[in-house]
Amino acid sequence: MIEIIPAIDIIDGKCVRLSQGNYNEKKVYNENPLEVAKAFEDAGIRRLHLVDLDGAKAKRIINHKVLEQIAKHTSLTIDFGGGIQTEDDIDIAFSAGASMISSGSIAAKDRYLFVSWIAKYGGDKIILGADCKNRQIAVSGWEEPTSLYVVPYIGNYAQYGVQKVICTDISKDGMLQGPAIDLYKIIMNYIPSVYLIASGGVSCMQDVLDLEAAGVPAVILGKAIYENKITLRELIR
Repeated sequence: MIEIIPAIDIIDGKCVRLSQGNYNEKKVYNENPLEVAKAFEDAGIRRLHLVDLDGAKAKRIINHKVLEQIAKHTSLTIDFGGGIQTEDDIDIAFSAGASMISSGSIAAKDRYLFVSWIAKYGGDKIILGADCKNRQIAVSGWEEPTSLYVVPYIGNYAQYGVQKVICTDISKDGMLQGPAIDLYKIIMNYIPSVYLIASGGVSCMQDVLDLEAAGVPAVILGKAIYENKITLRELIR
């Protein structure tokens, strides 16, 4: 069964969603992220993807207090990303209650540093963020394109011990137009060892079922939940 991972994206301490990573296309859904997290927990959800969008832009963790509150007042297993640039950032995230951290910018810009994190913290604690547009990696809150192609990029880090990868097709994120299933099939075909977490574009339960049918292990859901395209009751069932 596919693992369901709701997302909470944070700007100014509030639960928001962007469209295609555009900070100018921000919509606030709840001013209290803890309230949202508790609703997920009450519905039987066990995992949470928490993203510090302020941190992604500032290149340092900003909203660690939000992480701390959610970790303290729920039993959710949280992976935290956004603004993680140093080991100090990682230590802040783990101290605040994260079980895993996800990083994309450092992995793209400083391979040796990212590999050292895998060695120090373990491949099960460091999730590779592989966010792409036209199948090329983009970093720093998706505002910086790179020349790195997503499939060999993931394959390279799998050789260094990365176990989990969050892959977002930026062109689909927040658009509610369906996930990049063809891309995910290619990744799983070439790199079967990684636990692939699909992200972006899910618009309805059929999209989730299609991802499951394609063999994708896990999916992150955001806007589809907040816009009531998918209900928590449906996810439980």
